Amino acid sequence: MKNIYISMFALVSLLFAGCADDYLDVNQTESVSTDDIELYNNNAGAETFVTAIYNKFLDWDTTSFGWIGLASITSDDADKGSSPGDAGTDKDILDALTYNASNPSCRDIFKAYYAGINRCNQALNIIPQLDKADAGLRSRLMGEATFMRAFMYFTLVKIYGGVPIVDHLPNPSSLEDKNMLLTRKPVTEVYAFIENDLNTAIAALPLKSAYSADEKARVSKGSAYALLAKVNLYQKNWQKVVDNCNLVTGYSLVPDYATMFRLEGENGPESIFEINGVGSVPAKGIRQYSQVQAPKGTGGWGWGFNTPSQSLLNAYEPGDVRKDATIIFRGTTLYDGKLVPNTVQNERYNYKAYSSNYSGADDSDANVIFIRYAEVLLMKAEALNELGQTSDAISLLNQIRNRAKLPNTTFSSQDDIRKAIWRERRVELAFEFDRFFDLVRTGQAKTAFAADGKVFTEGKNELFPIPEAFLNEAKGLSSQNPGY
Repeated sequence: MKNIYISMFALVSLLFAGCADDYLDVNQTESVSTDDIELYNNNAGAETFVTAIYNKFLDWDTTSFGWIGLASITSDDADKGSSPGDAGTDKDILDALTYNASNPSCRDIFKAYYAGINRCNQALNIIPQLDKADAGLRSRLMGEATFMRAFMYFTLVKIYGGVPIVDHLPNPSSLEDKNMLLTRKPVTEVYAFIENDLNTAIAALPLKSAYSADEKARVSKGSAYALLAKVNLYQKNWQKVVDNCNLVTGYSLVPDYATMFRLEGENGPESIFEINGVGSVPAKGIRQYSQVQAPKGTGGWGWGFNTPSQSLLNAYEPGDVRKDATIIFRGTTLYDGKLVPNTVQNERYNYKAYSSNYSGADDSDANVIFIRYAEVLLMKAEALNELGQTSDAISLLNQIRNRAKLPNTTFSSQDDIRKAIWRERRVELAFEFDRFFDLVRTGQAKTAFAADGKVFTEGKNELFPIPEAFLNEAKGLSSQNPGY
């Protein structure tokens, strides 16, 4: 799974956006021929269709520059960074929350995730036809593809609200299928679709412990339960959060927080869903993920974007080991002996994106963790507190604090513990792409952004704009989000 960069795009990367005049072009979703099916009618062939889905997370927009801008620089944890004159195409606009329906990152993330969904649908269509592949393997691969589709839709619904649900390969001649591509569904319907996919994935996926060492990066039953708990969290279905968190078994907090974000700690006992980066050629890693966030200026080795804010720095309590594991400080020496000179332009940089082996390369070996066990504990704590089981929530909260070398919380009331859990999520999961969405779902956004010097417009900034190019193609089938 470390070398998941393959050249099968003619078969498994049939993207929606194929023609200049069609935003989601149904003509690109054609069937694979009988001869091609036979060529891949074996275990290795079946696996390639799911490998192509994992590969999508190595792209520039899916997990790199566009995603960093939209999901991190917009938050109060991060500033644009780099130099004042380098806008990073639109990162200054994202930082100021002044984006509109023509924003490149909003457009590119929308397209990238639907391209990924198309790969999922390709896999779900083709793998059942590969009758010479092992039946158990095919079932597991179907579970992986279904999980990935659910994860992609969860990302889309958090960003845009209601979106089109594309649950199969569209027929180019079908008006119904073209309408499917271009019609936004209500948020409740999207969440129901995600939950259904996750329940399907749970039935097919093995436990993480069932995977061999060279396959430990694959999603598992625990991945699906954890994501389902997170989907429940966003809908405030508190008891379901608890129930699904209880089913995430076989994971544990690692003793040393910092190691999770280094090569030595990849896919460790805390990791639930983690995207592998690579550093060898031709198997490239997440495109420039480390480079665009690395220190910039004389003696630096990157572009300097997505820098930790003063607001985030102020959120750490004295003695919290997570601060130095999350933030690179100008003038310090990193864990591998690399010096960050005083001549770099910004005071702080994202340590979780640092690659020691490929620090100045376009593509690095840095992984991206999307879900880990600490978040499961915090989700369960939040839900238990909302259910009135505050003492049980405090116990879970203290597990997270103690790992960070902090004492037990001194708070005890339900409201104080609610705020303590929210604050703990911030410092525990900083630069793991949750903060903006946490502020929105918990109703903290306006106050938090004001404290960070940003204006969050309620009734508008909870969602990002639907891309104008998509709405032009939809021709009235879909409408824009409020305020845009």
